[in-house]
Amino acid sequence: MTARIRIDMKNLFVTTALSSMVLWSSAAGAAENGTTRPVSTPAGSPARSPARPPVAAAKEPAPAMEAMVVLGAGAARQVQTLSRSELQKTAPGTSPFKTLSKLPGVMFSASDPMGAYEWSQQIIIRGFTQNQLGFTMDGVPLGDLNYGNDNGLSINRALQTENNGPATIAQGAGALGTAASNNLGGTLTFSSIDPTRRFGVDVSGTVGSAGTYRTFMRVNSGELAGGGRFYVGYDWSDANKWKGSGIQRQQQANAKYIQPVGEHVKVTLFADWSELRQNDYQDLSPSMIRQFGYDVDNITGNYALAQQVARAYQAGRPLPSGYTDPNDVYWNSDGKRNDVLSYGRVDADLAHGLTGFATVYGHLDQGQGLFATPFVPTPAALGGGAISARNTNYDIHREGLLTGLTYHVGHHTIEGGFWFENNIFEESRAFYPLDATSGPAVMHWYTNPFVVQWGYVFGTRTYQTHLQDTWQITKALKGYAGFKSLIVDNSSRSVYPQTGVGSQFAAGTIGAANAFLPQVGLNDRLDAHNEVFVDYSRNMNAFTSAATAGPFSTSQAGFDAIRGKLKPEMSNTEELGWRFHNRIVQASLTGYYVEFENRLLATQTSSAIVGTPTALANVGGVTARGVEAAATWRLARNWSLYGSYAFNNSFYDSNVYSGSGQLEIATKGRDVVATPRNMANVQLSYDDGAWWGNILMQYQGKRYYTYTNDQHVAPNAIFNLAVGYRFQQPHGVLHGVDMQLNVTNLFNKQYVATVGSTGFVATDPGGTYQTLQAGAPQMVFFTLSKHFD
Repeated sequence: MTARIRIDMKNLFVTTALSSMVLWSSAAGAAENGTTRPVSTPAGSPARSPARPPVAAAKEPAPAMEAMVVLGAGAARQVQTLSRSELQKTAPGTSPFKTLSKLPGVMFSASDPMGAYEWSQQIIIRGFTQNQLGFTMDGVPLGDLNYGNDNGLSINRALQTENNGPATIAQGAGALGTAASNNLGGTLTFSSIDPTRRFGVDVSGTVGSAGTYRTFMRVNSGELAGGGRFYVGYDWSDANKWKGSGIQRQQQANAKYIQPVGEHVKVTLFADWSELRQNDYQDLSPSMIRQFGYDVDNITGNYALAQQVARAYQAGRPLPSGYTDPNDVYWNSDGKRNDVLSYGRVDADLAHGLTGFATVYGHLDQGQGLFATPFVPTPAALGGGAISARNTNYDIHREGLLTGLTYHVGHHTIEGGFWFENNIFEESRAFYPLDATSGPAVMHWYTNPFVVQWGYVFGTRTYQTHLQDTWQITKALKGYAGFKSLIVDNSSRSVYPQTGVGSQFAAGTIGAANAFLPQVGLNDRLDAHNEVFVDYSRNMNAFTSAATAGPFSTSQAGFDAIRGKLKPEMSNTEELGWRFHNRIVQASLTGYYVEFENRLLATQTSSAIVGTPTALANVGGVTARGVEAAATWRLARNWSLYGSYAFNNSFYDSNVYSGSGQLEIATKGRDVVATPRNMANVQLSYDDGAWWGNILMQYQGKRYYTYTNDQHVAPNAIFNLAVGYRFQQPHGVLHGVDMQLNVTNLFNKQYVATVGSTGFVATDPGGTYQTLQAGAPQMVFFTLSKHFD
């Protein structure tokens, strides 16, 4: 619940086995509750010990028309699954987060049309931000998804959008086996598609606004001798920023291989490689928007002006006309990330009623976050520029193990597992020379700094076990109960000596542990169409190991003072819900109550972009109450209407006081920052098998960026349009051809997309704090694709 300010972020596998996720609503609930009941078993019938179906030799399911959203029938918690077909109706390259934001209670914002620009990505569920939510892909943990991530990577870097399978969200609490040490709130679980049993080649090309183009190819091997099959996919995407000067570029490759070993064992191998390059959009303040409009941006195309601003500031002279602060605009800022992610998984039928899996995964990341700083000039001997390239350098080396067993006996399904991860994260701050007349090429990878301000190696070891029993009490009543135990050890050590350039951060050890984090729930099927559910869960958020977030982001003296007192954040979530489904309508209504304890607040000791140490403390709690509703109505042949609404009242329980007891921030009763009270989505869709289309309206209410709620951004309602045609000729050149048109921000509305891109402040009476990102204007994308078989 925005427990920590995102400080200087510009520089800064036990699993739910989602690869076996199904789209039928009864199975969606069973999977989320950790059961492996066959899809054909009615949701209300007793669980039986199944025969040992061959894991690897199961027939590929026949194609079926997918529902857009499955509202989790049979689950004892609030949960929805978004179909693969719905994810594919956005422009290729679009973040699946953007599509998931139509589900109730999910707020996603980004300042680019596809939601893929990571600096501006923001996802909030019931007042919890992305560093308090759990994210996995095929069960592999993706980390907390903050910018400058110290323990993972975004889903767009882990999986090509064309290879997205169904995605599931649990707004309150995910399955106990979810590999996440920070899911105070919900979980988002993504899945990759499997290779097909028939040979095929898929190619596509996208062109669009702002010079966007994207190419993609995937080759499916079909079933090979021995029963194995694989695919390999590659894409290249490139676009200009929609304002200012800069690029948004990525190339990526995925490969997946499935091999049966006898009748009861299956081996899956997956690999991902990604190279991401993104120039930043300028962070704005309300006053800047009033003075310059939404289109003001970095001055990357004007190096001479950037030099002039820096020299005037350093000499104490007035800045060039139109500028009052060197933070108003920068010559350049960007994010660069190289990632390799892979896993190997074994699924096995071990005995009658007993199945198990084991996954080993690894992830390597190398990144740089550039800020062309006017505060530190380049030495004369190295070029003499008035600015220098300040980079935060990132290196992640993590590996982990996930295991799980599921045993069906009588009316019970008992499931348990273990997750271990070892993560080494290296982070440093260094300055690189720039000359006085011309900067380096955009997206330059910097080496050979003239000074290293600081550098640290952080270690994080995570141990999690869980145990759960799902009991089919009667034909209609199902309950589950279980718990997980979580231990996370964090360490930090400096690898560079003091340089005298700015302040240093903390080294030492700290940890978080809780042996009993329970979950319980009931689902009662009232009749063929109605069901009710109730659940409770308790979760913990482990500490972050980084210099730019968490307990190590303070000074050494500050860390020594808080190490024995700091408590990990905790949450208690209660849900009560009702679902209805028949052949025409499916609907859900859920109420929830959340108590958030030991909220951590990091207060800044300077401007966020400067990146000096922060002060971190437990400052009380947050209470959240809300209602979420969703419904899909098949209103006529080929037509459907979907709608969702969420009301969330999240507020701070207490004020913030200093160590001496003085009032620092009057937050009691104030709304949680960046969290709108009201959100709504309405989508009208048509699909006759050939022609398809939809128009979506998304509404976000008022959002605050100050803890005292003295500054906010106005509500917005944004419309998006998608239209496509599938050629259905059985033969010939048009066989397998699809065309698709996507229009984002259909009515070209000017609005604020992201609130809190550089963090949040106590108060901002003048509206001068730069922490807003402007939403992209109307943009159009056309995609042509073909399948060869």
